[in-house]
Amino acid sequence: MTGITHTTALWYASRATGAVTLLLLTAVLLLGILVNRQGRLPGLPSFAVTGLHRNVSLLAVAFLAIHVSTAIVDPYVTIGLAAAVLPFVAGYKPFWLGLGAISLDLIAALIVTSLARARMSRRAWRGIHWLGYAAWPFAVVHSLGSSSDARGGVVLGVLAGCVLAVAAALAWRLARAAGEIPRAARAAATLSHMSARKAGL
Repeated sequence: MTGITHTTALWYASRATGAVTLLLLTAVLLLGILVNRQGRLPGLPSFAVTGLHRNVSLLAVAFLAIHVSTAIVDPYVTIGLAAAVLPFVAGYKPFWLGLGAISLDLIAALIVTSLARARMSRRAWRGIHWLGYAAWPFAVVHSLGSSSDARGGVVLGVLAGCVLAVAAALAWRLARAAGEIPRAARAAATLSHMSARKAGL
C-alpha cells in the first residue's frame, strides 16, 4: 500500500475544501433566508447576526480560495487559471467546471461590491448581493457533476443535507410571508377606516 503522495494530497485537499465551502455557502444562504426584515434571528440581536453572516462568508471565501488553488495546481488534471474564472473553457469536464467558474465569479462580484459598498447606491449593492445567492445552486450542481465522490456515500449525503436545509428554510420563509400578507391587509384597512373617521369629524 502506497502512502499519500503530493498529487493525492492535492486531490484530497481540493475535494475536502470544496465540501467545506459548500457547507459554509449553505450556512450563508440559510442566514439570508431566515433573517427577518429587522436583521434578526430568534434569540440573537441584529449586530450578532451581521457579525455571524460576515464571518461565515469570509470563512467560505477562504476555503473557496484553497479549493480553487489546489484544483489548479493538481497535476492529475489540467484546469488552468483561466478555466477557474472563465466558464466552459476547461479541457476537463468543461460544463461542470464551468458551473463552478460561474459560482466563483458571482462570489467575486459580491466581494468586490462589498468592498466598494460606500461608493455604490444601496439599490445597486442590494441587487448584486441578491444575485450572489445564485452562486449556491451553481456550486451544488458543480459539486454533483465534477466529482464522482458526490454520487454516493458521505459527499452525496452532505449535498442532500444542504439542499434539504435550504428547501426547508425557503418553505418556512414563504409560509411566514403568506401569513404576513393578511395582517398587512388588515392594518391597511384599519388605517383607511381611521382616516375616513377623522375626515368625517
